[in-house]
Amino acid sequence: MKVLDLQCPDGHRFEGWFASVDDYESQLSRKLVECPMCGATHVSRLPSAPRLNLSGASETPRASPRDPAEHWQAHAMRVIREVLDKTENVGDRFAEEARRIHYKEAPSRNIRGVASAEDAQALVEEGIDVMPLPVPAALKGPLQ
Repeated sequence: MKVLDLQCPDGHRFEGWFASVDDYESQLSRKLVECPMCGATHVSRLPSAPRLNLSGASETPRASPRDPAEHWQAHAMRVIREVLDKTENVGDRFAEEARRIHYKEAPSRNIRGVASAEDAQALVEEGIDVMPLPVPAALKGPLQ
């Protein structure tokens, strides 16, 4: 496997794993490579030292120093993925379902969904804890 350093037009840096450079170029031309933060499909390859992912390799490759923003982005993506994995998506019924749970009209569980700013404010005023969570475009579809 070839591990390539990639970047989208918004400056989000990330790694892509491909069978070969030709495989990367083929996927890129078909718009299959996208930024995990914003979903942009216009991605460019950054200069990097060659690195291969070989199973059974005897030495662990040294981690290269990274930009602190990359660490923050990676951590944010892990947190968002965990939230998405551990919550039920109730979609645009979020405010209604949050109220039902709060007033014990529905089973207690962790939910996520979509609410207007006005609905979110009304929930807070009712004493219902809510928190906005910006979800990157790449995570809005099914999790793989």
